[in-house]
Amino acid sequence: MTDRRTAAPLLAFGLLVLGTILGLAGTDLVLPAVPSLPETLGGSQAMAQLVLAAFVAGGCMGLLAFGELGARIDQRNLLVISLAAYALVSFACMAAPSLSVLVGLRFLQGLTGSAAAVFAPGMIRAMFSEEKAVGALGFMASIESLIPALAPVLGVWLLLAFDWKSSFLALGILSLGVAALVAMLRHRLPAPPSTRAPGSYLRHVINPVFLRYALSQAFTLAGLLIFVFGAPAMITKGLGGDLGDFIIMQVTGIAFFIAGSNFAGKLSARFEPEPMILFGSAMSAAGLAGILIYALLGGTAPLMLAALFVPVNLGLGFRGPPGFYRAVVAARGDDARGSALVLVAILSTTAAGTAIAAPFVTFGMVPLAAIGTAVSCASVLCLIALPKLSD
Repeated sequence: MTDRRTAAPLLAFGLLVLGTILGLAGTDLVLPAVPSLPETLGGSQAMAQLVLAAFVAGGCMGLLAFGELGARIDQRNLLVISLAAYALVSFACMAAPSLSVLVGLRFLQGLTGSAAAVFAPGMIRAMFSEEKAVGALGFMASIESLIPALAPVLGVWLLLAFDWKSSFLALGILSLGVAALVAMLRHRLPAPPSTRAPGSYLRHVINPVFLRYALSQAFTLAGLLIFVFGAPAMITKGLGGDLGDFIIMQVTGIAFFIAGSNFAGKLSARFEPEPMILFGSAMSAAGLAGILIYALLGGTAPLMLAALFVPVNLGLGFRGPPGFYRAVVAARGDDARGSALVLVAILSTTAAGTAIAAPFVTFGMVPLAAIGTAVSCASVLCLIALPKLSD
């Protein structure tokens, strides 16, 4: 039977997972309704796309804001406030009279929904030993990887069964429920330290040890995401395949990512974190390089692409959890700001790489694979060039 000492952190971990999932679902659950919004609220399809972009932009601002607030104020209280505000803004989205108002509300929704993602890594570190914390981060990453696949399916069902407002209603109700649970069970979450570590974002940006883990994490994940975001157009327009080929590639990749991330804790404990971070980063970069070489040799088979995509995901699974954990440790007690910077680095690198790749995605596999490979290789260079933590 699970004793109370074990149950308490597991319950707290569950609350953090739920809060993080709700923040991620703000994009993918709403996604199916976006094309129909101009018909209902007026405006253009270009304006409708801003419904997604505004949420991401608000999320980036929220990461930095909660990173700063979390270094000064009890994170448990901030988490309750964040979830409650996220719920209220979700309800407000349902009453938006126009598409432009909805875009503004979506910015606020992204901003208010960012707290759990910022606070979770530091709280997990406080609740568990290093091996268990890495395992918990791996499990959380596994759940998060399923959201882009499952949330749009639920979004389609809600849209067909009800209307576009139903996704916002679901987000609002669920967020209020999780906010109430966190408020009632806040004593299960780790209390803030009695003395706060002095810090600032600049302190981390100029710290080469922190940059080693933050940038390598960002470059490995961004290399994968840049390829994934461009893959549907690349496969259908550049290779003559269909979306079924993309689904096979993506489902296969997610399965291996989940396997790698769930073994990351035990592997890091056995082989030490630093070798696992370097090994996983190199594996992911090598996988993208393999796709590039295959493309340069004239290969176009979608199933071969799916097979070559496996090490990209498996490598990320191996290095992601220990890499994020070490980034938080390198923040030297300033967990909230450290986590926020890692997440902002991931989002900004992915956005920049996706923008660079966008004009070339229909030209075949070579341009997209080359950009993904270059970004992923930058992760390995960071690990070679920048100093590691002194344990």
